[in-house]
Amino acid sequence: MNFEQILYEKDGPILTITLNRPDKLNAFTGQMMQELIDAMDAADADDEVRAIIFTGAGRGFCAGADLSSGKDTFNNDAPGRPSGLQRDGGGLLTLRLFESKKPLISACNGPAVGVGATMQCAMDIRLASEKARYGFVFSRRAIVPEACSSWFLPRIVGIQTALEWTFSGRVFEADEALNRGFVRSVHAEEDLLPAAKALALEFSEMTSAVSVTLIRHMLWKMLGANHPMEAHKIDSRGVYHRGRSADAFEGVESFLQKRAPVFPGKVSSDLPEFFPWWDEPTFE
Repeated sequence: MNFEQILYEKDGPILTITLNRPDKLNAFTGQMMQELIDAMDAADADDEVRAIIFTGAGRGFCAGADLSSGKDTFNNDAPGRPSGLQRDGGGLLTLRLFESKKPLISACNGPAVGVGATMQCAMDIRLASEKARYGFVFSRRAIVPEACSSWFLPRIVGIQTALEWTFSGRVFEADEALNRGFVRSVHAEEDLLPAAKALALEFSEMTSAVSVTLIRHMLWKMLGANHPMEAHKIDSRGVYHRGRSADAFEGVESFLQKRAPVFPGKVSSDLPEFFPWWDEPTFE
């Protein structure tokens, strides 16, 4: 893949996507957003990719939006900009992450503020280096949370912590992120990527790729369901369709024969006919 602001590196079943503007602390741009979305499209279409790790080049994960436009950074009505309401670029990215068919792991290696923090909210598992720092700094820039984080963040850490972090806009350490449930674990700098890759292999080895995709969407989508019956409907369809699949036959046979499974199912071709079962709302 030919990208300028990210790196796209496959190692067996694991894809590592690295934000790659180290001289700018990987500050987020429109080009980076589009490259990340394109990378997600490529990864979803590639059956060899079973899990995706996101990290940053250099000493930071992402310093937030590139502020090189000065005071007009967030002003869509500034000269030379398309005037009027425009869709938030961070939100376009996190909505694409939300639709991922592969598990997403954040390996936050350093400072992550603004969209650098909110993009991680749409990832499934977050790991942090001891050097990681987070900041939902929007109130200090006189804007508001973006990248759909007003939906994601309270679901991860609860409304009280989400409000505290976004009201104050303060930058906090990895230990606080761990204690408040934002990250799964904190690692020495040199151990961060190995830990993320070990976790990615847990998701990739001995598991059905199709089942993992379905599980990811069942759990995320049910966060917004208004009754457990909605989960029961999808659970029942999932068990029915997977139960008659070659993957399920192999899963049972390999267990009974006490051997490692070899699942033939592919995400690109073997998702059940009811997938996707949701309609994406329109932007109005």
